[in-house]
Amino acid sequence: MMNTLRSEVVRLWRPRLMIGWLGLTAAAAVLINMVMFQLVGEGGSTPPAGPGVAFPDAATLASNEGLIVGLSAAASMFGVITLAFWATATASDTSSGLIRLLVAAQPHRWRLIAGKTLALTLLTALVTTVATAVNIAAANALAPLADLSTDAWGTDLAQVAGEAWLNTFATLVVWRVIGLALAVLTRSAAAAVSIGVGYVLVVESVITAAASDLAEWLPGSTLSALAAGGNAVIDYGTAAALALGYVVVGLGLASVVLTRRDITD
Repeated sequence: MMNTLRSEVVRLWRPRLMIGWLGLTAAAAVLINMVMFQLVGEGGSTPPAGPGVAFPDAATLASNEGLIVGLSAAASMFGVITLAFWATATASDTSSGLIRLLVAAQPHRWRLIAGKTLALTLLTALVTTVATAVNIAAANALAPLADLSTDAWGTDLAQVAGEAWLNTFATLVVWRVIGLALAVLTRSAAAAVSIGVGYVLVVESVITAAASDLAEWLPGSTLSALAAGGNAVIDYGTAAALALGYVVVGLGLASVVLTRRDITD
C-alpha cells in the first residue's frame, strides 16, 4: 500500500496540475471576499444564496467568524475546483493507457483506488491550507471596503480558523470522492466535470425549487451546511453523517467498477 501511495504522490505532483489547482482555489478565495465586503460596504442587502455560493450578512462579517467566513461562503466553488482536478487526475490514467500497466503491476485493483484516494487526500489538505491562508489575508486586506468593526476577529482565532479548516477539508474530501467516482464511471475527465458542474449550477437548484423538502438530502446543500458547521436547515451532525455516506457510496462504487471492468484491451 505504501508503494502505491508513493507512486501516486510522485505522479500527481505535476507542476501544471498543482499550480492550476492551487491558483484557482486562491483566486476563488480572493473573489468571494471581494464580493462579500463590497456588498456590505455599499450598504445593500445580502443577496440570496445562489448556485455554489452563500453570502453572509454584515453581522456575521463583524463577528469572530468574519475572518474565515469566506471559506464556507464559497465551499461549493472550492468543491467544484477540487472535483475537476480529482476527475482529471483519475481519468488521465485511462486516457493515457497507464491504467493497463497499473492493473498488470497491482492485481489487487482496490489498492489502486485506495492509493489514489490517500494521495489526493494529502494534496487536498495542502489545498485547504492554502485556501485558508489566502482567505485570511484577503479578508484583512479587503475589510476596509465594508467599513465595519473587525475587533472581534482576534477572538478565539486559532480555534475558529482550525474549525473552518477542518470543515472545509471535510467538504472538499467529499467533492473529490464524487469527482473520482464520476471519472472512474465515465472514464472521461470532461464528462465527470460537466456532470459535477451541471449538477451544482442547474440540477440541484431545480430539484430544490420543485421539492424543498429534499434539499437537506442533496449533496450541494449537505456540503454547504458541513462547510458552515451546520445551518438553519441542516445541523452539523446530520451534514457530517450524510457526507460520510456519500464518501462510502462513492468509493464503494468506484472500487466495484474498477475491479470488475475489463481493461486489458
